[in-house]
Amino acid sequence: VMVGNHTLTKFVLLGITDSQFDQVPLFGLFLLIYIFTLVGNIGIMVLVWAVPSLHTPMYFFLTHFSFTDICYSTVISPKMLVDLLSENKTISFAGCVMQFHGFAFFATAECHLLAVMAYDRYVAIRNPLLHMVVISRCICQQLVAASYVVAFLSAIVYTICTFGGSFCGPNQIDHFFCDASPVLKLVCSDTHSSEIVISITVAINAVGTGMVILLSYICILHTVLRMNSAGSRSRAFNTCASHLMAISLFYGTIFFMYLQPASSHGSLDKVVSVFYTLVTPMLNPLIYSLRNKEVKDALVKSRRKVLSH
Repeated sequence: VMVGNHTLTKFVLLGITDSQFDQVPLFGLFLLIYIFTLVGNIGIMVLVWAVPSLHTPMYFFLTHFSFTDICYSTVISPKMLVDLLSENKTISFAGCVMQFHGFAFFATAECHLLAVMAYDRYVAIRNPLLHMVVISRCICQQLVAASYVVAFLSAIVYTICTFGGSFCGPNQIDHFFCDASPVLKLVCSDTHSSEIVISITVAINAVGTGMVILLSYICILHTVLRMNSAGSRSRAFNTCASHLMAISLFYGTIFFMYLQPASSHGSLDKVVSVFYTLVTPMLNPLIYSLRNKEVKDALVKSRRKVLSH
């Protein structure tokens, strides 16, 4: 239920570029990225589900992480791909609200899942023998459920703040999806308090989860440096390095986008948005799993099974 009076029934998404020449190559590129995102993330979910040796907390969290990647990529990509090839780039007011809410929900869930995964890594490296006791099946489910609940409530706050004002003027959103800052630029009423609430909620979510990740990794580094064997150290460093790469990519772009005032948003926003809405969900399966020995082994076993039938 939206507050405020809006006479607008639809918006026009101006998209990534207004150059006709660039739209077809971009369509091809983004379609490939989206297909890779779906194949990579669905592949991980199926593999974890099918291979008993991957039924551990880390991979349980990873399947949910892949699920959120698929969802938040799907909230944005199909519409954007259609818009790249069509003249009519409109989206209804309700459609815009739904798209933004879905995006905010899955992106926030991803922050919390990254924090849960970092904590899980810390427990696994610090106390390998107690790992399955501390993070039991029940605890796994509670942590994931809590991530989704917090994300859903936060997304409601973002959505009310973004669409709660009066829309009475222009209806062109200078972006390729309904995001907070380009939508807020179209609000006729004062958006100052909405922007403050959005920034505070982003800060609580992103900074809160960021701190959990940072502390987990500081403790992991401390534990790894005290390990005796060089092999164990390099294995632990490898896992941590790939996770940290994904995390810095995701958080760097999120902080850049949502912790700056609306007035300072410019043309760079679209490039940064392409990164966290399209590129990161595609890279995550590669970063999180293909560098893992367990996943490689599971893939080899599955392939043998399929070929032997």
